[in-house]
Amino acid sequence: MAHPLDRPIWTALTTRQAGFAVGDAQALRFDPEVALFAAAADSSPDSRAALVRLVPPGGTIGLVERGETTLPEGLRIVKQAACVQMLAPQLSVPEPTSDVLSLGEADAAAMLALATLTEPGPFFARTHTLGDFVGVSEAGQLVAMAGERLKVPGFTEVSGVCTRPGWRGRGYAAALLGLVARRIVARGDTPFLHAYADHAATIALYERLGFVVRARMTYTILAR
Repeated sequence: MAHPLDRPIWTALTTRQAGFAVGDAQALRFDPEVALFAAAADSSPDSRAALVRLVPPGGTIGLVERGETTLPEGLRIVKQAACVQMLAPQLSVPEPTSDVLSLGEADAAAMLALATLTEPGPFFARTHTLGDFVGVSEAGQLVAMAGERLKVPGFTEVSGVCTRPGWRGRGYAAALLGLVARRIVARGDTPFLHAYADHAATIALYERLGFVVRARMTYTILAR
């Protein structure tokens, strides 16, 4: 039986995050203002064609799946990278030593600006609506944040973890990631996340916090 995290985007859009879904029973994507991610129901020609229809002219979609990606006719690969998917069956995370802010709609512009600067992963005008986000502010400026992204039954993804240059090395990322993960556990879910397979230092940090590699994934960005 397939694990729900083998195809996390399809699972999320057909379960806990169906409210963000655009498409039909053959292919779905997140609302483009929320996330880049999409998935076909299966590898059939009809599903692959439906996936192509979800890509706007000049736009892109992102796939995250276990194993090789079947390239639909009519799309080209813009970027492809190996990733690891990690779970935290047990957490070993530091307590925040700075005042932590709960981020919301009033912070949307600052969150987008920080993510655009630091590039923690695809982040758009309404990505912050996918789950809880927390941050640290210094001198009236958002300097670090972390939050939630994909949600499937029993699991919630930690994402958007980033720190502004000049404030790195102070432990903000680990503390905020840990806080988000603890809140996920308190709700009865297991935290998970994705990291590029060649980012050894990042993976090592996550392992120190209690995350372990569950599977190797492929992240693919496609355009028409």
